[in-house]
Amino acid sequence: MDKIKISTAQFENRSGDKAYNLSRIESLAERAALEGSQVIAFHECSVTGYTFALHKTKEEMLLLSEFIPDGPSVRRLIQIAAKTGIVLLAGLFEKDEEDKIYKAYVCVDKNGLVAKYRKLHPFVNAHLSPGNGYCVFEIHGWKCGILICYDNNIIENVRATTLLGANIIFMPHVTMCTPSTRPGAGFVDPELWKNREADPTSLRLEFDGMKGRGWLMKWLPSRAYDNGIYAIFSNPIGMDDDQLKDGCSMILDPFGDIIAECRTLGDDYVSAVLAPEKLTLSGGYRYLKARRPDLYKDIIGQPHKSEQKVSWLQPKKNKDN
Repeated sequence: MDKIKISTAQFENRSGDKAYNLSRIESLAERAALEGSQVIAFHECSVTGYTFALHKTKEEMLLLSEFIPDGPSVRRLIQIAAKTGIVLLAGLFEKDEEDKIYKAYVCVDKNGLVAKYRKLHPFVNAHLSPGNGYCVFEIHGWKCGILICYDNNIIENVRATTLLGANIIFMPHVTMCTPSTRPGAGFVDPELWKNREADPTSLRLEFDGMKGRGWLMKWLPSRAYDNGIYAIFSNPIGMDDDQLKDGCSMILDPFGDIIAECRTLGDDYVSAVLAPEKLTLSGGYRYLKARRPDLYKDIIGQPHKSEQKVSWLQPKKNKDN
């Protein structure tokens, strides 16, 4: 494998405004391509927006969702890839011929669809169906995988994707700045975002604390380090419906070190050159070789009923209350 230059982006999406969101994807992709990046990744539901789907009916979700690869948004992403020469990864809601709805993430290049992944642990809308498989594909000689947001919190998903051959795992999110049982968690006041130019310090303190980046640092570097992979984390910044998100899109190397991170309070991207030699020099590579699956394959594979609880998925309060 040769070195590869990859970008990860953050931007403030508009709920349901695919044309606007695709225009931001195009603009950031053009900029990254001009600087020599070969790949750019965007956040979960970057085409459609995310949190606004919380209360939508199935009929509304079907109108919002598209067929892949024949829907207009994926066709537009392919056009952008062809125009810029860059490989694009972005997220949207997908529907199939049986009216099942999925949280999907696609990789496209100038020739068309390269890969499609469906989130294994979806939420935000009761009408979403879970995906049932992992996804490993190739970009410029590198084996790549995709895990969307909550999928990465189940450590077996990251290990399984790595064992299937992934050297790079794209981890698109819409996360942080939401309530949780975790100490220090909670929403960030949207007024701080509105006042970010006059008072960036107060906003940055919230974004970097335990409501945001402080929580991310508890687990994200571990996923890269333990598995000896490059992790490409993408997350929106600004308002996503009525929730404020803090960006922090970043690239981590197989040592768990952050090698590029968005630190601006607005739409942006960062890039890093990924070196293949780090893959086999990392501790994670040695740990994979030292595994003893004979000891734990039956423990990990024992029958289990999956349960998924998300504390912030509560009905919106009346603004007059």
